[in-house]
Amino acid sequence: MGGSTVGDMTEQGVRWTADQVLALAPDAASRKAGGRLGTAGPWSEAGSGKESVWGLCKGSGSRPYQTVVDLIGPAYKCSCPSRKFPCKHALGLLLLWAGDDGSVPARTEPPDWAEQWLAGRRERAEDKRPGSGGGAADPEAARRRAERRAERVTAGASELEQRLADLLRGGLAAAEQAGYGLWEETAARMVDAQAPGLAARVRELGAIPASGAGWPARLLEECALVHLLDQGWLRRDRLPEPLAATVRSRLGLPAPADGPPERDRWLVLAQYDTADAKLTTRRAWLYGTASHRIRLLLSYGAGGRAPELSLPVGLALDAELSAYPGGGQFRAALGERFAAPAPAGSRPPGVTTGEAVARYGTALREDPWLESVPAVLERVVPVPDGEQWQLADAEADSALPLTRAARSRPGLWRLLALSGGAPVTVFGECGHRGFTPLTAWPEGGGEAVPLC
Repeated sequence: MGGSTVGDMTEQGVRWTADQVLALAPDAASRKAGGRLGTAGPWSEAGSGKESVWGLCKGSGSRPYQTVVDLIGPAYKCSCPSRKFPCKHALGLLLLWAGDDGSVPARTEPPDWAEQWLAGRRERAEDKRPGSGGGAADPEAARRRAERRAERVTAGASELEQRLADLLRGGLAAAEQAGYGLWEETAARMVDAQAPGLAARVRELGAIPASGAGWPARLLEECALVHLLDQGWLRRDRLPEPLAATVRSRLGLPAPADGPPERDRWLVLAQYDTADAKLTTRRAWLYGTASHRIRLLLSYGAGGRAPELSLPVGLALDAELSAYPGGGQFRAALGERFAAPAPAGSRPPGVTTGEAVARYGTALREDPWLESVPAVLERVVPVPDGEQWQLADAEADSALPLTRAARSRPGLWRLLALSGGAPVTVFGECGHRGFTPLTAWPEGGGEAVPLC
């Protein structure tokens, strides 16, 4: 098959499944196109190593596309003009590899064009390690920049406090009459003040008057949270450091992931994207099988591009994570990865719906602006509640309503089909709006089923 086998590096046990590959697709169109390329026909010179897969895919031009995947990332490189990560060629190559029918044989070395890109990734990763000397900056210049930004944020927070006071003095009805323009202008002022977190919250305030019945109460609640965030910044010198760090994070001020690197076998619980006109944000939830901690990875894609970091749900990473500062924060930075993602062979332990709600309440003490917390619900059954749906404990008299967003997604029907009236394990986000299921496992064992 054009190459020698190297030990156990591509044995059946470490190959991903087709579902895990397709979960990496940035959209439905990519999944469909990648599925068509997951056969041997368009591919030549395909091969795999312990940490990479490569191949040439015939396209519309005279030269085939060069496609290579770093399994440890995973990361992707293709000579096609697509702006998606992974592109359809990378998805097709991974599907062909996952099929394990001999079309992607184990080889001793990748070709030069693949090795060059892989070697470059290894060098860049080495430069980012502590003590490597890479990315050194002038600390005094950084301090001056931080001071100038803090002054602008303080001016913006003070101005926003005055605008909130004017709104409450004039009555909430004025917010409906003024329309969205007033809020957008205020948000632009917060952008000028270099407080993107405040700008985002102001835009959310502007959308509330058009959100239907009960909007005055919702607007008042959200104004109170914005006021609390403003005051947290203006009085930050009186706050304990974890809460002060949370305030900085909520304002959108950058801070390094300064927690000590924590190596673990991290199970990929869920991954999903949210997008606006300028930015796509990808959220990946991980569970440490030894530490029993749940961490959140964020990655971004600007200008219509999908974020490059893409992790297959249901697999586990042998990697280091470093936590970001702040009380009640789950976010971490992905550090060194020691092996390609491999089948997890386990699932995280769960709690009851009542315990999940209690955990959210506890988390609000450290972060009052927290929308939700990650939670694994064990032995729950999706049941109707009038025109809505909820997850009910199979062995307790309690339940959690699903959020409006969850009720409108196709994942709800996958969850119902997986359950069939029997208990399932569900991972998702639990907050004041309800529970959003993201991944589920069938009772008695079985692979993770993404719901988002």
